[in-house]
Amino acid sequence: MKNKYTYVWVSLVILVFGILFVPKIVDRLKTGKVVESDRMNLKDNTAELAYIMLDGKKRKVPSFEFIDQDSLVITERDYFGKVFIVEFFFTSCPSICPIMTENLVNAQEEFKTSKDFGVASFTIAPQYDTPKVLKEYAEKHGIVNLDWHLMTGSQEAIYDLANKGFNIFVSEMPDAPGGFEHSGLFALIDKNGYLRSRVDDFGNPIIYYRGTITEGQGTSSEGEKEQISVLKEDIYKLLKE
Repeated sequence: MKNKYTYVWVSLVILVFGILFVPKIVDRLKTGKVVESDRMNLKDNTAELAYIMLDGKKRKVPSFEFIDQDSLVITERDYFGKVFIVEFFFTSCPSICPIMTENLVNAQEEFKTSKDFGVASFTIAPQYDTPKVLKEYAEKHGIVNLDWHLMTGSQEAIYDLANKGFNIFVSEMPDAPGGFEHSGLFALIDKNGYLRSRVDDFGNPIIYYRGTITEGQGTSSEGEKEQISVLKEDIYKLLKE
């Protein structure tokens, strides 16, 4: 008899839980609020930025050597002593790249008086994005920072740098907008060449910053929060280190 009453009470608890909480959980999953509110909330800008670790070691920017929009050979050594952002893009991108470039140009304006700020932009369509094309793109979008290099070179080397060096996804996909797929993430590098980022509410580094939402927009239609304002705050912190 006792087991019978226990079964009834357990069933009642499960029923109440289902009525009260399951609809809310489903709604949060549909709107993306589980990720946004529980996993991607960022701590305020008073905390020190985290180092990105790999196998117990601080991750450094991988070695690279490419040609920029001025046909100059650029390597990772040209950025040492500077705080800089890394992105992967292509000039004919019809989707997220214009937003990414707009956000980076805004960052350029924010730090225009700093000699220790730069951007490293790597094209994922090097067969089309020659130095001449990159130069025209820079002029069109008002890229004037002397430490903002738009680079091209071997597609294999660029893809290895993205996918293996930074773990930022890029791929050539004929069915994707413009023929290429990429994540639209920005990596932040400190003056010593280490990858840095803010942490989430659980103390885990976010690793990358979303570059595909315009600053001031708040959230995208998918519920993702813009992180360019956060990125700027974190650049200021690294410039002071």
